[in-house]
Amino acid sequence: MEGSSVALLMFSGMLVMLVTGQRMFGVIGVVAVVAALMLWGDRGGYDLAFAQTLKVMSWFPLMTLPMFVFMGYVMAETRLADDLYRMFHVWFGPVPGGLAVGTVLLMVLISAMNGLSVAGMAIGCTIALPEMLRRGYDKRLVIGVIQGGSSLGILIPPSVVLVLYALIARQPVTDLWLAGILPGLMMAALFALYALAVAGLDPAKGPPLPPAERAQVSRAEKLRLLSAGLMPLFIFAVMMVPFLTGYTRLVESSVIGAAAAVLVAAAKGRFTRAVFESCTRNTLLISCMFLWIILAALAFGAVFDGLRAVEAVEFLFTEQMGLGPWAILILMQVSFLVMGMFLDDTAMLVIVAPLYIPLVGQLDLGVENPLVWYGVLYTITCQIAYLTPPFGYNLFLMRAMAGDQVSLLEIYRAIIPIVLVMIATLGILMVFPGIATWLPAQFAR
Repeated sequence: MEGSSVALLMFSGMLVMLVTGQRMFGVIGVVAVVAALMLWGDRGGYDLAFAQTLKVMSWFPLMTLPMFVFMGYVMAETRLADDLYRMFHVWFGPVPGGLAVGTVLLMVLISAMNGLSVAGMAIGCTIALPEMLRRGYDKRLVIGVIQGGSSLGILIPPSVVLVLYALIARQPVTDLWLAGILPGLMMAALFALYALAVAGLDPAKGPPLPPAERAQVSRAEKLRLLSAGLMPLFIFAVMMVPFLTGYTRLVESSVIGAAAAVLVAAAKGRFTRAVFESCTRNTLLISCMFLWIILAALAFGAVFDGLRAVEAVEFLFTEQMGLGPWAILILMQVSFLVMGMFLDDTAMLVIVAPLYIPLVGQLDLGVENPLVWYGVLYTITCQIAYLTPPFGYNLFLMRAMAGDQVSLLEIYRAIIPIVLVMIATLGILMVFPGIATWLPAQFAR
């Protein structure tokens, strides 16, 4: 069978199987292996899957995944994030919209310790949402801030999505994580500015803490809360300083971070046997899921490499359609935004990454380290996909976690300005790629 026919069958077969509700790694892996068997017979097809298994098992940086996930679950299960939010509540509460700004900062710190959006969403729905609603905050503002802030978990390191992208794009995880820091902080700042603008235009939508309540919190209490709330920052510093100064590699730093989180939780008397069992079980579930997805994605990409599909797509864009490098890049991002309405981030990456990632490397965009830069663009697009109906993974996640406090229609309305902020961030990074590439370049010297 011709390669073009096999490629068409791969795409159509994957879409049909996705509609049936099968697990993502099963859909991708089955399509890849069946396509390999059709192309190269029994020996080539089975060897392809086996080779990808060896590649995954020998990729040492992947050891960071369970460590960071475990650290995030320890932070959530032992309520260390509660202390952090209480600190932001007291210190930012007197400012109109201050609790929303504090929620964004909370999400940034949680993202820097977990790498998944689900942790930020869980903390936002259980801690920030009821507190801000009780204090009269506008529901659309509250929902939007939590949705936007929780999505930062897949951009700010240790992002699990960037780990998956790094393996498929064959780029260093360290470079991608460093590239995600400044764009992640910039997006968080834009979320905070949005909250301050809404509260500034209409103070009733983000009322400050009443003077009587502020007077009840003494200076000593503020300092105590500051020290308790900064403990997660201590964990992050203990983990990242040795890595950034060159004393440890990324894997060793991830172990240090997980150990530091356990020690802090134990010192507060919150690390019980039940917490340990829950964190370990959830870490195993998440880690195994991503290992299977990575294995399936590599097999799918290997088949596409054999089909020489990248050259065909490049010929279509440049020769037949006559598009320039930036027009091709914009077209790819638009296609991601459209697909994000129906597919999750993993499906998008696996379906188009074997085509788009090599193509970006061949385009003359004048960008230093284009594959690392494009990884950040892709991840931001994933964030938008998390928030766009009808798929909108984070939308349904919030509806399930928040219970009767919010409706799905209210969530749909609240994410419109947040998605616009994300698209603006995407545009800024395309115009100023140095925001993403500067930090990796500094540590490469």
